[in-house]
Amino acid sequence: MRPISRSEILDKSEYERMRPEMRRRVSVMKDRRRVLIGDHCSLHFENRDTMLYQIQEMLRTEGSWDRQGAVDEEIDAYNPIVPKAGELSATLMFEYETAAERAICLPNLVGIDRHLWLHIGTAPRLLAKFDRGQIDDDKVSSVQYVKWTLSDEHRDLLRTDGTVVRIMIDHPAYEAQAVLAESTRREIMNDPAAD
Repeated sequence: MRPISRSEILDKSEYERMRPEMRRRVSVMKDRRRVLIGDHCSLHFENRDTMLYQIQEMLRTEGSWDRQGAVDEEIDAYNPIVPKAGELSATLMFEYETAAERAICLPNLVGIDRHLWLHIGTAPRLLAKFDRGQIDDDKVSSVQYVKWTLSDEHRDLLRTDGTVVRIMIDHPAYEAQAVLAESTRREIMNDPAAD
């Protein structure tokens, strides 16, 4: 997928006018792209549309449309999450209700970057690549950006109806897996396509 360009960013008044419809459309898309992995984790497959919406929402929330460089800063922050050709991209969220729970559970997840797998049909499983800015040897953020680079075999299987796609976490402090709904597989099957 091609990166998001500045020309695609709506100005404040235009975004406010278009926001209700855009929000409905992206919410439906995001629901189909969300996978629950156990009791405290969800994964959201990202694409250009979800990231473009995220940029617009950040500008709206921060009221920063008019601040010099704000639009470019948001584009620079979110473009790396847009999947490139041959990739699937996702936001991984560890969800604990209280700050006390997060303070206990998140440090236990150090090393999670070696334990998140994507299984597509009968192809070899793929280890996720984590954004190194969100994780290190001492701490884990509750929000992680991850990618998988797919081979031709992975891409062909992903586009095949009925292929079983699983996400698995095999970390000693958090073990869970989820099978993607067929509707989710269909939603993401063209994400790794070459532009």
